[in-house]
Amino acid sequence: MTQVIGHRGAAAVAPENTIEAFRRAVELGADGVELDVRRSTGGHLAVSHDEVLPDGRVLFGLDRRDWPETLCELSAALDACAGLPVVNVEIKNWPSDGDYDADLAIADAVVAVLLARPATEQGAFLVSCFDLPTVDRVRALAPGLATAWLTLGFGDVDKDLARLAERGHSAVHPHHSAVDAEVVAAAHDHGLAVNTWTCDLPDRIRWLADAGVDAVVTNDVAAALAALGRGPAASEVAS
Repeated sequence: MTQVIGHRGAAAVAPENTIEAFRRAVELGADGVELDVRRSTGGHLAVSHDEVLPDGRVLFGLDRRDWPETLCELSAALDACAGLPVVNVEIKNWPSDGDYDADLAIADAVVAVLLARPATEQGAFLVSCFDLPTVDRVRALAPGLATAWLTLGFGDVDKDLARLAERGHSAVHPHHSAVDAEVVAAAHDHGLAVNTWTCDLPDRIRWLADAGVDAVVTNDVAAALAALGRGPAASEVAS
C-alpha cells in the first residue's frame, strides 16, 4: 500500500510546519508527516523550511525567545506526531544556504533529539536531506535510524541508487516528476523505498501508486487519501 505523508503537516488546511498542521495531518488519517528542521541560536532546532522568516528576520542567530509563536522546536513537533507510522525529519543543510553547517553538527543535534525519544517512537523516524554527507553523518551516528537522500532527479539512476544502498540508506526521495516505473523497480532492486514529493494531483497520485512508490508526500492529505480510495472525499474531510 502506498502511504500518504503530509508535506509539512497538513499544509493544505493549516499553516505549514506548525503544531496545528501536524495535528491536522493526524486527524485526517495521514500515514505520516514530513517536517523541516533548521538550526538556531543556542543549539535549538527550529521546524522551518526557510532560513528567513516571513517577517524578514534570519532564523540562524535568532534567540529562542524571539521566535514567532507559531514556530516550534523539533521536540514539540515530535510530540504532536507521536503515534504516526512515519515521521520524516528533513534536515535543511545545503552548501548555498546562509545557515549551512559544514561541520554537520546539525546532524548530531537532530540525532540526539531523536534518540532521546521513547524507543517505541524511533522506528517511525526517517531522516532525509538533499546534502548526502549530512545523511551519511546521521547514518554513521545512528545506524538504527532510517535515512534517505532527497533529490530533484538522477544523474545515473543505477549508480546513484547503488551508492545509497552501499552507504546503508533506506530510501530515496525524488521529486515526483523524476519518477517512473523503471526508477521504482530499480530502487526496489537495490532494497530502497521510494518516497516521492510533492504531489497534490489525484490522477498523478494514483499513477504513482500504480507504479509502486512506497509513499507520496502531499500538501493535501484528504485529497490524496481519497484518490487512493482510503477516505472520504476531500471536501467532506477538509471543511
